[in-house]
Amino acid sequence: MELITPNIGLIFWQLVIFLIVLFLLAKFAWKPILGSLKEREDSIESALRMADQAKLEMQQLKAGNEKLIAEARMERDKMMQEATMMANQLIEQAKSKATEEGSRMIMQAREAIQNEKHAALTEVKNTAAKLSIDIAERILRRELADSGSQQQLVDSYLKDVKLN
Repeated sequence: MELITPNIGLIFWQLVIFLIVLFLLAKFAWKPILGSLKEREDSIESALRMADQAKLEMQQLKAGNEKLIAEARMERDKMMQEATMMANQLIEQAKSKATEEGSRMIMQAREAIQNEKHAALTEVKNTAAKLSIDIAERILRRELADSGSQQQLVDSYLKDVKLN
């Protein structure tokens, strides 16, 4: 295989064309390409700064949210304790009121029983007295059916009156 060596004229013209293309690129294309690269670099850097700032804001918001959640939990616990205390107080009040009401009802029932007992005893006494009078009246009628018995009873009453 044979190596082909380029000709000096060919190298010269290639070098001239390369320099012309390099000049044209430097004059017309290089600045806009570098400008757009610089713009892109700036926008990427700006986006990174904004992302870092957003990250910091998210961390601050997260910390604030955690603080709010902790405060809400504390408030909830406090409200639960207050509600429990109020419920216990209401239960105690209801118990004491029920006890007082029960005691009052027992006293009223005892008084009613006593009143009914006295009324029953009074009625029994009245009935016994009435029966005694009826029995005594029947006995006296039978014994005083004849006039001699009546005279004897009057005499005995008169003797008792004189003795007194």
